[in-house]
Amino acid sequence: MLQISYIRENRDKVIERLAVRNFTQIELVDEIIGLDEQIRSTKSASESISAEANAAAKQIGDLMRQGKREEAEEIKARSGEYKEEVKLLLEKLGGLEEEFFQKIVQLPNLPYKDVPAGRTADDNQVVLEHGHKLMLPDDALPHWELAAKYDIIDFELGVKVSGAGFPVYKGKGARLQRALINFFLDQATDNGYREVQVPILINGESGFGTGQLPDKEGQMYYVGADDLYLIPTAEVPVTNMYRGEILKEEDFPIKNTAYTPCFRREAGSYGAHVRGLNRLHQFDKVELVQIVHPDNSYEVLEEMSTYVQSLLQKLKLPYRVLRLCGGDMGFTSAMTYDMEVWSGAQKRWLEVSSVSNFETYQSNRLKTRFKGMDGKMHLVHTLNGSALALPRIVACILEENQAENGIKVPEVLVPYTGFEWID
Repeated sequence: MLQISYIRENRDKVIERLAVRNFTQIELVDEIIGLDEQIRSTKSASESISAEANAAAKQIGDLMRQGKREEAEEIKARSGEYKEEVKLLLEKLGGLEEEFFQKIVQLPNLPYKDVPAGRTADDNQVVLEHGHKLMLPDDALPHWELAAKYDIIDFELGVKVSGAGFPVYKGKGARLQRALINFFLDQATDNGYREVQVPILINGESGFGTGQLPDKEGQMYYVGADDLYLIPTAEVPVTNMYRGEILKEEDFPIKNTAYTPCFRREAGSYGAHVRGLNRLHQFDKVELVQIVHPDNSYEVLEEMSTYVQSLLQKLKLPYRVLRLCGGDMGFTSAMTYDMEVWSGAQKRWLEVSSVSNFETYQSNRLKTRFKGMDGKMHLVHTLNGSALALPRIVACILEENQAENGIKVPEVLVPYTGFEWID
């Protein structure tokens, strides 16, 4: 959530940066500023009348002690009017604050200065490409056919048990999943991240804190009886570990990693591009979350991007890095890099990771702060990234490493799988 002090003091800049996102409800900015002015004037009036009421109460006591009952009674009668005025002002204030909240949560984060303008994924900038795309033969199989051929992922069985988008991993397919999870976690802890195990059900406060609510409410699975949501990513519970906390500046950077299953309704997703593992309702992911000093967050963003790329390099998968344009970024992000892996059989790029800097957008909602060297409280910057999401990584590993006698397991995973070939 944007800070009202920043909006108030930088109105034109806020409008300019929102235009980079193609945000069309620009009138909200002035409405929010106007409501803020009304809130502050109403608070001021309430406080002024309360001060008058307190002074009157003291005066009544003084007059009563002096035996001036008649004068005291006159002021006492006025005290009742003070109370009624304050009550009405507080009722007005409550309505204004609710209207203000409903409007300010509709504003997305402001794009960082390096974020390119653009409307769709076609306007994203390719930062770099790494590795060579293998020229697979024309009869190369897509991962869903390889999964059936070697009986390692059963999509139909998942439909029977739950529905489309809930595959069942079997035999070496399940072992490959577990190997990737352990490999990613080991790599993260070797790079200074603390592993945590977190709940996969969250309350509404946690969903609001990281920006999933109210923006993505329709994309999350909701357990109505308990008023809880299934997590769309480990980012939510991990970041919310610090909700309401005052942190120590010397503890930065705070680095956590977590493996969780993730759940997304993906409403409206259909067609060939979602076939097989390309888009699921339940999938496994290892997440990175950092909480850092505001002065260092973009340096940390670059470090996280480089780290995610190192995982793809170790898996020997060709990839590219995109800087997302304003129109393609998530609601809460100030800047995002996407990593995409080349799918040789499908002949297209598949997103496998997003690394984002949220600046103070999440921490303002979370009220996560630190006391600076200047003695004042400041909001932290939060960042997260997938390292990595498994489904499309598995898809590309199967497709890129297929051979006549089976599928070659990437060398770095063999100590985790215990086998070199899926055959």
